[in-house]
Amino acid sequence: MCSTYAQCSYEQKPTSLNIVESTRLWWLKTVKFDTDESGWLTVLKGYQIVAMQTLWELPKGKVGSSRDIWVQTNVALDGNSTISRASIINFLNAMVDVGVLSYHEITGKGGHRRIYAPMFDEAGTKAYLANMFIQKMHAEWPAATREAIKNL
Repeated sequence: MCSTYAQCSYEQKPTSLNIVESTRLWWLKTVKFDTDESGWLTVLKGYQIVAMQTLWELPKGKVGSSRDIWVQTNVALDGNSTISRASIINFLNAMVDVGVLSYHEITGKGGHRRIYAPMFDEAGTKAYLANMFIQKMHAEWPAATREAIKNL
């Protein structure tokens, strides 16, 4: 199986039978950078920023379940909008895949659950993502990236 979507031949593209496995390989590792936005909105949606702030504000050593983060996010959105728990779970799992969050599993009523913790504080997350973007740009366009950084 191919490791990125762009490298897949037509026959290897995700189908209804292999979409879950393929998704773990290329879709969840995507972080998009929106140059029309500013601050955290360049890489996260509004509710995702609130979810991350909930995790960053936890006392050191504390962790959060998807339910805790979902409740806190909807409380913080103050009725202006609501977000589904599935959206929160998908976002948290994507951030684990990117390397911004860690988790451990616990068992309880209904099976296994993930308990999430941030790998970095807010400043560390910014530095991690910036480094990730720069490394990828340098790998893809080394000369152009060096020139752009030199001209900053």
